[in-house]
Amino acid sequence: MPSPDPLKAALEAARIAGDILMKHIDAPLEIREKGRRADLVTLADGASERAVVERLRADFPNATFLGEESGLQTGTSRERWIIDPLDGTTNFAHGYPIFCVSIAFERDGEVIAAVIYAPAMNECFVAQRGGGATMNERSIHVSAIDTMSASLVCTGFQPARYERNMRYFDAASQMTQGVRRDGSAALNLAYVASGRFDLFWEFDLHQWDTAAGALLVREAGGLVSTIENDAWTLDSESVLASNGRVHIEASELFTRLR
Repeated sequence: MPSPDPLKAALEAARIAGDILMKHIDAPLEIREKGRRADLVTLADGASERAVVERLRADFPNATFLGEESGLQTGTSRERWIIDPLDGTTNFAHGYPIFCVSIAFERDGEVIAAVIYAPAMNECFVAQRGGGATMNERSIHVSAIDTMSASLVCTGFQPARYERNMRYFDAASQMTQGVRRDGSAALNLAYVASGRFDLFWEFDLHQWDTAAGALLVREAGGLVSTIENDAWTLDSESVLASNGRVHIEASELFTRLR
């Protein structure tokens, strides 16, 4: 019997979760904070994650699962699924369509497949290690912008973390054509991969925020590092993702602000 295809499973799981989110968005939402002001969770987060895990576990019963809502469920194989069932919960809770399902598949410590699905916009970003990146089955590539002054860039931070981030936001605002902060790290990374943004940076993200998006950026021809341009891992304190052409300029700017 052939081995199950992780990309096929991830695509099916993402579509199922996306349907759940779109059904919840028009219904009365039960919203609560998860400990920090403006760090929201809804019933849709849990429903989406349960559906994703159920679909993926059907094909990969021995895998480990790491999900934003359910935490770590340890398996017995060398495979792991990394899941954000609703990245952009605050946006979702307000009806703002910048939210997504993010699913990454890791084998032997290496992410080899990724899906980011934004159901409100019907956009599905897919990457496979060594196989490139697509959006709705069309090949995508990072932008060709080669200076920060010509760039559109993006970041994110919790309102409670503004003090830490304001100097980076201010410096980028003065140097670029614009800085966006739209509340979904996974989609921001997908937008770097597709050339909509030239650069994205953020601190204090979790593995489920970045695992899928980082593979997308790299497979679309971009670079991913820490803000200091050191090697990036899923456990890094910061992430800097770009088209590659503006990477050094951005890293040097932000490193001076540390």
